[in-house]
Amino acid sequence: MSAERVIVANDVRKNYRGGAEGAGLNGFDLEVAAGTVVGLLGPNGAGKTTAVRILSTLLDLDSGEAAVAGYDIRRQAREVRRRIGLVGQYAAVDEILTGRQNLVLFGRLNHLSHAAAVRRADELLQRFSLGAAANQPAAKYSGGMRRRLDLAASLIVAPAVLFVDEPTTGLDPAGRIEVWSAVRDLVGGGTTVLLTTQYLEEADQLADRISMLKAGRVVAEGTPDELKAELGADWLDLVLADPAEVPRVLALVERLADGDVRVEDLRVSIPVKDRTRALVEVATSLAEAKIEPEDITLRRPTLDEVFLHLTGTGV
Repeated sequence: MSAERVIVANDVRKNYRGGAEGAGLNGFDLEVAAGTVVGLLGPNGAGKTTAVRILSTLLDLDSGEAAVAGYDIRRQAREVRRRIGLVGQYAAVDEILTGRQNLVLFGRLNHLSHAAAVRRADELLQRFSLGAAANQPAAKYSGGMRRRLDLAASLIVAPAVLFVDEPTTGLDPAGRIEVWSAVRDLVGGGTTVLLTTQYLEEADQLADRISMLKAGRVVAEGTPDELKAELGADWLDLVLADPAEVPRVLALVERLADGDVRVEDLRVSIPVKDRTRALVEVATSLAEAKIEPEDITLRRPTLDEVFLHLTGTGV
């Protein structure tokens, strides 16, 4: 493995006895460069959590090969574990203990002396903006605070690689923003992050590169902008004032659409190749039909649309 790649997986396969067709991993490939965030994106059952469990040595693979931080996950699992952290889907903190006590406990479990564990706990409490709540029981923390405490616990020994499995599941928007900020801070400090998520916005916000999974295989990979560019067409969004106008608008824009037109409530989204020509022709057609939309917007594709295009399913 080259020095720039801290995670490599080649043709990794894992099948579950009695599992649904396509479950597990079916030729999973991945490369993650040092100091980056790579997002694994896919619907439920696509293999995201299986991939993380295998790469973090919690689950054995059936075939293929993988290495993390330069060590083979099968033959050198102990060395891998010394260099990684793992944040699961649910916060692994003791709600009875305070934030500081939780971190000191993790420090002691990682063989730090009591004094060193306290120092490290205080450093992490400040780093994750939890100093003011350090002496409060974790049960009183908000969802975002608990996830930040969970991230802090995973960094007691400053891992080179951090696996983060769906970090904001169940959090409100404020909690998600708190966790996003914490992940960015980790990468700024040199940690490499492999992130699984079902939130398209989260991947767009955090990931340097994205691997999209379907049925246990990577079906597309690249930067968020590269994936959006692969979809090709720009989109023209019309927001209408009256539901009765939707069928009339669909008839007007069908000849300009470079793909399937999408309708959601009063929003009509049209994929177009020539954005300027399309905007002029749609505006002219609407004026002639005496239809006045609430709004007309030209935009690039979103990751949601890329995902739907590549996987044929929603998250």
